[in-house]
Amino acid sequence: MITPERISVLLVDDQDLFREGVRVIVDAQEGMGVVGTATDGLQAVEMVDDLEPDVVLMDIRMPEMDGVEATRQIFLPDRAARRSKPVRVIVLTTFNLDDRAATAIRYGASGFLLKSTTPVMLRDAIRTVHAGNAVLAPSDLSTLLEGQFRNRTPAPAAYLGLTDKEREVFGAVARGLSNTEIGAQIFSSESTVKTHVGAILRKLGLRDRVQIVVFAHEHGLAS
Repeated sequence: MITPERISVLLVDDQDLFREGVRVIVDAQEGMGVVGTATDGLQAVEMVDDLEPDVVLMDIRMPEMDGVEATRQIFLPDRAARRSKPVRVIVLTTFNLDDRAATAIRYGASGFLLKSTTPVMLRDAIRTVHAGNAVLAPSDLSTLLEGQFRNRTPAPAAYLGLTDKEREVFGAVARGLSNTEIGAQIFSSESTVKTHVGAILRKLGLRDRVQIVVFAHEHGLAS
């Protein structure tokens, strides 16, 4: 049984053997467990609404509805507003730097894992996205997103409303720096950096640091 202190995980994959294998791995980890499984994206969207898992492991290629469209629907504003807590999505793919994975990240996923990943990497990825961070290196995330925004749009008024310090922190987050690294750069404590990041997310209407990176690429602010 999943207790409130544990990270609840929903598994979504159309291959029974793979799905059950991942279930065994997740359930064996301390502090996390599987609350449900789905075999396609349509079922996944319904189960996210019903179960409100902390993390969804989402296969990218499935019948009925693929993982990209399921991710888009999970993060629709109206649907997200009805949840009592955030949900994070990790997409699972066979191919490194998969364009579909990049699209899923644009829609709200916190990164991707190859299906050949190790149990330890899977465990660490679940914990990482649950904390609001990406599960792939900033350089890889930038490579993925670079081709997604060939026609960038101007920065919206909300970005222009950030303070100078918030813009400095925004740029550092977009480059993949940690709170510790940002604190050293702006001569501030980690708690101050966290306050700035929280203000940036609130002002820009973003969910987490991953979405700051996406926002930066979308509006040509990632340099």
